[in-house]
Amino acid sequence: MSNYPEIRLRRLRRTPALRRMFDMPSPGPEKFMWPVFIKEGTGMREPISAMPGQNRMSADVLLKELDPVVDMGIGSILVFGLVDTPQKNATGTAAYRDKGVVQQAIRKIRKKFPNLVIASDVCVCAYTSHGHCGPLAKSGDVDNDAANVVLARMAVSHAAAGADMVAPSAMMDGQVTAIRQALDDKGFQQTLLMSYSTKFASSMYAPFREAEASAPQKGDRRGYQASFGDVRQALRRLKARIF
Repeated sequence: MSNYPEIRLRRLRRTPALRRMFDMPSPGPEKFMWPVFIKEGTGMREPISAMPGQNRMSADVLLKELDPVVDMGIGSILVFGLVDTPQKNATGTAAYRDKGVVQQAIRKIRKKFPNLVIASDVCVCAYTSHGHCGPLAKSGDVDNDAANVVLARMAVSHAAAGADMVAPSAMMDGQVTAIRQALDDKGFQQTLLMSYSTKFASSMYAPFREAEASAPQKGDRRGYQASFGDVRQALRRLKARIF
């Protein structure tokens, strides 16, 4: 097989739930992925104004909300995490804590719903004090390679907690390679990667920035998210696999 061991297609058919998600029949609820926003604490339910009907929840509330979702046949969830401001710092170290909000939530979800496909968002914008998707260099720009180190640690911590899939959304060059290597080195060869291969800098993500309280404190993300005005560059990113 070309590009083995980097490409391991058996990951896509490891469990019945993954096979239901990736098989080709007409789309049903097993193909749907529900994004959920997790906060620390208990009994927490905060409405998200930009996403009517959706809430930021603590893990105990989410477990109750998942009962009817799983009964409907929804095949997977995508877990986003939030931390309080005092836990945020310049490098986003709270993103990869073993007892972090996402890590603990994944363990609880896995225990109650062993057959649910669990994916996790891998980006540190909700964990950094400045709101950008990686540590900042002296210039004020995101340090791409330093960000990849943090993203890799974050992904490994999610896989260790029981995530089936990690979804890097930071748009750093080389993030997929860095994460794949880290996962493999730590024994998580079966963990899937769902890459936002070309994530455009646009208002489409404004609801998510509000949901995660992760808007940049200064500047914007146009220096690392793709420009919707340059389709050629977006296609080049896909073809060259530099994402």
